[in-house]
Amino acid sequence: MEYDKLIKELIEFRDSRGWQKYHTLPALARAVAVESGELNELFLWHLERQENFSDRSLDDIKFELADVLTYCYYMCEKIGVKPDEIVQEKLDINKHRHWKFDN
Repeated sequence: MEYDKLIKELIEFRDSRGWQKYHTLPALARAVAVESGELNELFLWHLERQENFSDRSLDDIKFELADVLTYCYYMCEKIGVKPDEIVQEKLDINKHRHWKFDN
């Protein structure tokens, strides 16, 4: 789905429920943190290198990611940027950075 169509649908959904008053930047940032915590919780008792997840676990992961992304989309709309563009911009910056890791 194209971003402009998706953000329009998200805004209509939010506004139809009267939630726009709650969608301040600080509140949205907190919502991202809460949803990220819920995503992280799905991995709580899994081994670090476990790669085999049940279909249900993968669905849970997918929907928690969707929650995180939804609040990020709302934040992007608030500050007038498009997610794909800022991710590309940050990737371009990171391509020129060099990290040192202790092994």
